[in-house]
Amino acid sequence: MPSLKTVAFVSLAAGVCALAAPRTALAQTAGCAWYADTAIKQQQENEQRRCGFKGAEWSANRQAHLAWCATQSPDSWKAQAQNRQRMLAGCRK
Repeated sequence: MPSLKTVAFVSLAAGVCALAAPRTALAQTAGCAWYADTAIKQQQENEQRRCGFKGAEWSANRQAHLAWCATQSPDSWKAQAQNRQRMLAGCRK
């Protein structure tokens, strides 16, 4: 039979995990909002400068960017935004 200390520790750990999950989800939501806004701005720059970049990562659909981001790790969506920025920097048109 588990000791009272063990039960208390497990209960505390479960509570901490329950509190951390919403924070993680909130951080992901905020990060994805930033990602989608950045993607839209980058697509607008792509169009204004007539760079001609195409594909899902160059969509003007904010919801599509949010949906994609929600399935990715922060490292993935940050890398995607950085890649678009590098491409725009190389656009000489």
